[in-house]
Amino acid sequence: MIGGMVMLVGLCVSQAAGAESPFCFRDIKAVGLELSENGKPVFVYNYGMILASGFPEKMRRSSYLHPVYAPDGTRLTDDFNPDHPHHRGISWMWPEVTVDGKQGQTWEPGGFQQRFVRWKARQMEADCARLAVENGWYDGDRRFVREDVEIVTHRAAHQQRTLDFTLRFEAVDQPVRIVGTSQGKKGFGGFCFRFAPRDGGSTKTIIRTEQGISKKDDVRAPHRWGEVAGTFHGRPAGGRIEDDPSNPGYPRNAWLTRHGFGFLNVSYPGLTPLTLEPGKPLVLKYRVTLFSGESKK
Repeated sequence: MIGGMVMLVGLCVSQAAGAESPFCFRDIKAVGLELSENGKPVFVYNYGMILASGFPEKMRRSSYLHPVYAPDGTRLTDDFNPDHPHHRGISWMWPEVTVDGKQGQTWEPGGFQQRFVRWKARQMEADCARLAVENGWYDGDRRFVREDVEIVTHRAAHQQRTLDFTLRFEAVDQPVRIVGTSQGKKGFGGFCFRFAPRDGGSTKTIIRTEQGISKKDDVRAPHRWGEVAGTFHGRPAGGRIEDDPSNPGYPRNAWLTRHGFGFLNVSYPGLTPLTLEPGKPLVLKYRVTLFSGESKK
């Protein structure tokens, strides 16, 4: 039993009128939940506390997606890379978090922790799959933020697949302050996509936004969307994040982008602190597009 639910090895039939669904949820060693479409993996949601071999115990983490795949099966994400071992697939994390006068972070594991609480929904329909999860931000055994995550995955078409994220954060009983990093006034923190190594490294990595191809890395640059494209073990592919118009700060939210290690971050709330209040949830929405071959944007 996990979070009051029996863990199923496979769950591959839609609940809508008994219709078959191309999607399947499968538990992996009681630490990850894999979603596949027509037998091809889409992503693994890591709900257990994950630690790679050779890394210290303080780096153990939970509540993120890795691996994440393009429609042709190319793995797009990275985790526990020695250059930035705290980067983890598709995640949402902040480098400065303060509660009751105590400052910590969820950006780098070892301080406050994101932890799985329970499954809220695992639904499969003919055209999409919905995963809903309740997590918490913890200081030791105390949960001080409730985190609700919903991911709606649409069927792949024309070598593209979209994932719609809705993230909800609410302080449990005391105000919680979050802000992007003050180091170098970079302001990063929030929704992130860490890419797997690309053939040819930074010189063969393309970062594109609504302003065109970016020749340099961005820090605190406003964008509506951004993507990384490259060749992964001989296969051209990539991924894109779109900032939702309903999000606070849109369309002026700053971004952090990196060619070298393949990174996209919608830096919200940037350098302006935000206080999470009990009874007043912060809701953030993002669309992620995973593509095989060339970008269609």
